[in-house]
This record gives sequence, structure tokens and C-alpha cells, in this order.
Amino acid sequence: MISFTSAQLDAWLATLLFPLARILAMISSSPVLGNKQVPVRVKVGLSVLLALIIAPTLGEMPTVAVGSPQGLLIIIQQMIIGVAMGFAMRLIFTAVEMAGELAGLQMGLGFASFYDPINSSYTPVVARWLGMVAVLGFLAMNGHLHMLSALAESFHTLPIGSMMPAKGFYDVASWGGIIFAYGLQISLPLLAALLTANIALGILTRAAPQLNLFAIGFPITLAIGFFVLALTMPHFIPLLDRLTQEGLGTMLNLMKLPR
Repeated sequence: MISFTSAQLDAWLATLLFPLARILAMISSSPVLGNKQVPVRVKVGLSVLLALIIAPTLGEMPTVAVGSPQGLLIIIQQMIIGVAMGFAMRLIFTAVEMAGELAGLQMGLGFASFYDPINSSYTPVVARWLGMVAVLGFLAMNGHLHMLSALAESFHTLPIGSMMPAKGFYDVASWGGIIFAYGLQISLPLLAALLTANIALGILTRAAPQLNLFAIGFPITLAIGFFVLALTMPHFIPLLDRLTQEGLGTMLNLMKLPR
């Protein structure tokens, strides 16, 4: 007859549940895999599968019961670590959508918006389109696989039972500030072209007041916006690749314990 003690049962549960908390939190907050369009069953099933694969490669787990206060504290720590890792990658797509919103407003498409089920809000059509291109580019360059690889590496750089250092929280805040700069850089060529076009239209209106600015200005800014957007698209994927690499580097830097 097979028998086991409560200590063995606690050890088995800890081996599975402690890594599962970090994996599930990362997948839920990460881009692509954490989208609301992905069913919850898929997220949970993928998290359990990854936990079963990663758990045998880990070292000794803390000898605490999962339901004890110490065990619950470790689970909360792992959830914070996972959310921070996923949030660092999600900021990349936030920068792309921010660039699309700035471009759409300058093109005159601020009122042309679609309902975004991912963020539960209305997103300008240009931002929605750039976000879809970013997701396809992210999948094409196997960004989701690199993200999962960084997650597996984090269990060795920051073992179970260790909390993310204070520098990691500062890095997340700094990375968020840098992302705003990247969003502005992505939309800067289009903003510069439309600013030049608006200045030219303003001069034309002053020279010929009888012209209807609203009748000729909107088609011109719209055409210039789409033209410049088409010119900048070949340079978008290399920029997305650089952002992805920096995001993965930020994920790993969050998990480095101070020496």
C-alpha cells in the first residue's frame, strides 16, 4: 500500500504551486499570451504545463507548507515577480499604441476609433492597426518564445523564496519612462510631416482667405499621413526587434539579486 506523510504532500505541492504562481502571473500580465481574447483555460493550462516542465529543473524548495503564512507570502512574492516581468514586456506594445494615437490625432482620425477588447476601451484606428502589426511582428520574431525562455531563466537568477530587489521596482519605473520616449520617436516622422503640412496650409489660408481650410486641409493631411506611414513601415519591424530585446533585457535585470 502506498502511503505518504503530510510533509511529503506539502513538499510536492510547493514544488508545483510556487513556480506556478510566478508563471501564471507573468502569462496573465504579458502581451499576446495575456490578452483577454485568449481563454482563461488556455492560460491556466499553459501555465500548468510550463510549471510541470520547469519544476524538475529547480533546486531545493523552501520547506514550508503552502497554506501556512510563510507559504502564502512566498506565493504573493512570486505573483509580484511574474506581474513585473509581464508588465515590462507589455509596455512595448503600449509605446506602439501611443505612437498610433499621436499619429491618428494629427491625421484627423481622432474620432475614428474601434472598440479594443484587450484594453476594454476605444482605440484610434491607427493605434489599433499599429498594435496588430506589432503583435504579428512579435510572433514572427518568436518574441513569445524568448519571453518564456527569460521566465525559465528567472528561476535560476532569482530562486523561489527570494523577493525581487528594490532596484527591480526602480527599473520597472525607469523602463516605463523610456517607453514614452520610444512612442514619441516612432511617431516623430509622421508628426514632423504633418506639422509642416499644417504650417503650409496656415500660410496658404493667410494668402488666400477665400479658400475653405476644412474642405482642403483634411484630405491633404490624411493623404500625407498615410503616405509617410507607408514610408516608415519598413523601419518599424527593426525598431520593434530592438524594443523586444531591450524588454527581455529589462525582464532579466529585474531578477538579478544585488551582489
